[in-house]
Amino acid sequence: MSSDEKQVAPRSLAEALRAKDDGSLAALLRARPDLITPVPTDLTQLATRAGTRASVIRALERLDRFTLQTAEALAVAPEPADRETLLALLAGDENDPAVVGAFPHALAALREQALVWGPDDRLRLVRTARELLAPSPQHPSPTGLGPTVAEATAGMSPGRIQEILTAAGLPTTHDAVSAVASLTALFTDRARMADLLAAAPPDSLDVLSRLVWGPPYGQVTAEPAARLRWLLARGLLLPTAPGTVVLPREVALHLRAGRAHRSTEPLPPAVEPAATHRPQVVDTTAAGQAYTSLATIEELLKDWDEGGPTVLRAGGLSVRDLKRTAVALDVPEPVAAFWVELAYAAGLLASDGEADERYAATPAYDEWLELPAAGRWTRLATAWLSGTRTAGVIGGRDTKERTLAALGPGLDRSAAPEVRHRVLTLLAALPEGASASPDSVVARLHWERALRGAASSDDLRARLARWTLSEAESLGITGRGALSAHGRALIGAESSAPAPKTDSGAEQASGPGDKLPVHHHRHHPAPPPQPRSPAELASAAARAGKLLAPLLPEPLDHVLLQADLTAVAPGPLQRPLADTLDVLADVESKGGATVYRFTPGSVRRALDAGRSASDLHAFLSEHSRTPVPQPLTYLIDDVARRHGHLRIGSASAYVRCDDDALLNEIIADKRSQGLRLRRLAPTVLAAQADPATLLEGLRSMGFAPAAESAEGDVLITRAHAHRTPPRTAPEPVPDGPPSPDTTLLGAAIRAIRAGDLASTTPHKPTAAAPGRNGTLPRTTSAETLATMQAAVLTGDTLWIGYVNAEGSASQRVIAPIKVEGGFVTAYDHTADEVRTYPLHRVTGVAELADEQA
Repeated sequence: MSSDEKQVAPRSLAEALRAKDDGSLAALLRARPDLITPVPTDLTQLATRAGTRASVIRALERLDRFTLQTAEALAVAPEPADRETLLALLAGDENDPAVVGAFPHALAALREQALVWGPDDRLRLVRTARELLAPSPQHPSPTGLGPTVAEATAGMSPGRIQEILTAAGLPTTHDAVSAVASLTALFTDRARMADLLAAAPPDSLDVLSRLVWGPPYGQVTAEPAARLRWLLARGLLLPTAPGTVVLPREVALHLRAGRAHRSTEPLPPAVEPAATHRPQVVDTTAAGQAYTSLATIEELLKDWDEGGPTVLRAGGLSVRDLKRTAVALDVPEPVAAFWVELAYAAGLLASDGEADERYAATPAYDEWLELPAAGRWTRLATAWLSGTRTAGVIGGRDTKERTLAALGPGLDRSAAPEVRHRVLTLLAALPEGASASPDSVVARLHWERALRGAASSDDLRARLARWTLSEAESLGITGRGALSAHGRALIGAESSAPAPKTDSGAEQASGPGDKLPVHHHRHHPAPPPQPRSPAELASAAARAGKLLAPLLPEPLDHVLLQADLTAVAPGPLQRPLADTLDVLADVESKGGATVYRFTPGSVRRALDAGRSASDLHAFLSEHSRTPVPQPLTYLIDDVARRHGHLRIGSASAYVRCDDDALLNEIIADKRSQGLRLRRLAPTVLAAQADPATLLEGLRSMGFAPAAESAEGDVLITRAHAHRTPPRTAPEPVPDGPPSPDTTLLGAAIRAIRAGDLASTTPHKPTAAAPGRNGTLPRTTSAETLATMQAAVLTGDTLWIGYVNAEGSASQRVIAPIKVEGGFVTAYDHTADEVRTYPLHRVTGVAELADEQA
């Protein structure tokens, strides 16, 4: 039995891949999509690509902590290692049951990703992975282990090795190889090692205890102390360089009770709940935040409606403009940067591309405004969830020490979508209404991507996780830190969250003595979900919108007018009412209720937009639930009476008025000196200023002039909405090649199998093609034609060499169907389709050998 197993054991990774079924190959290519970019020609090329440094590092970075620890343990095990030896390195002498339970999953994950191959009694780590994970003086292993006895004594004189044997109580040998083997056997024998260390001086054992968990290297003087001499004499410490000694791996493993790692982590750390609230409270709080996010985006783009800040030469928003935006939105600068970036990611904001380039709303913004509130929110939420631009890094430095600006280059972080989705998924796994401790979320992410996560809390994934928790709250995906019902729908986790019932419906907070039930995984968590297609994302967003819509406030069609020239909007207003009120009054305060204030300037703004005094009176009467106050009526009539009494046109500019006394008043006013006015006629003044400057100057003096056209008609000035040309939202920067879909996987596996058949099937030796020596078959044109014609009659499959029009040579396995006109039509097993080949491009042909029994 053992001889048969050895006979079928693969000798290389390519042979191991060849033995996998299509399902296993599909799992490999799905886990490591870089392996089919482009599609390999055969399994040998697939194995070669799977062993390249870049691909192996990428695969290692996606391993969880325990699976990575399993690979690290295999890197310090003898090669090849059996399953029991590897498990012992992880579980130790005490045979940790948690490690024993998680070990099969970890080993299966390494096999699935082709990082480990071979049967259970001959496990091998891919060579590149072993080089990356095995200990070396330049690259210490995370295990803290040093070299083996054989590696540490490689340059030692045979006489010195024999001296070590004698001091350790072992018989001398005839050569250095057997001496090293004898010393290794001693160090790996637990009973004999225990006897040897029992005789060690306490000071010597103290030296070993300081080196046992790493680093294994230490410094010694030319005349070592007695405690060091005792260890050096018996090989428990071995010299590696002048003044440097190392603790051999076998000795360290004995002192560690067989463990390769000081702390093995077979189970993921639990995400600890910080507090719990009633689900209804969470949903309503999140809905309120969602509506606030819509109002904030509208306010931002309304502020930039006539053209926003200029674009920096290097791209992006200046620090000064970001501060102004933060003041306008009444939020801190980092929060303002988040809203600006969110509007950009959703395609609502872009640069206009003009010579004096400025930021402005896009035409998509007008379409967005026409959507229902829930539809507008889902547009923002999906853009945030799938986008790679990260507002949190704004203000930091890039690799060239340049400051990262809002809306500028260098803000993409390809890991952001994965981290955002994973953080929300972890929240969804908690009981409904429970918020998570940020530290426990970060610890979980570090465990799931051990090589990418650092021990400190300032690595990118940790910062992304903390930003995700904050941004999800601002966006209304979470409420009070807990995932809302519409947030669950957005990530497709409606039914994945446990929902334990509390004894009372009252909202309660969980403190140190009031822990919520947490579901610990027995072994490893389920793998991260595969990226969803656009159709799946749209479906999830639609479900989220349906859940959110009933929670959003209904827009109101009325305001409450007050005697102090203010109007109170007790909630969100319908769009026509809000738009008109924005022109007629100034926003004084925002919050649950918005307060508008009427001023002469705001009323004049409405008159400039073409409204008459009677229109304004009718509008206020129609939309006020309280009587129109008399002071407001007087204000509108007074401004309207004076509005347009003065006329300004473009001579350079002029002022005309039928009331010459009013013109005298203007000329006598010292504030008009800068306008350089002079009388042309009793009713006309000329100015050496343009009409716009003259208009603003007289308004600042308290007058209410109106502009007029060249024909003498009053110009109606409406708010000008500046829009960019059509723009597309920024594309996310992928974190490596995209995960292949089922169709692509099936086609890739068929092509790889066919190419492998062409490269591995034995062929009948001929005079022109004596065997499989890696070269293309060579036959004469006549021999090629005759063999092709015979294969058409017999249905045989042939091996051919073929050179395409670009001069690239390849080998193929074909089943000829028809030969005529200098072409052969055949089923190409390599391409898995029927193709036609010019015979003059076929270098040669050979029949396939009969299958061996």
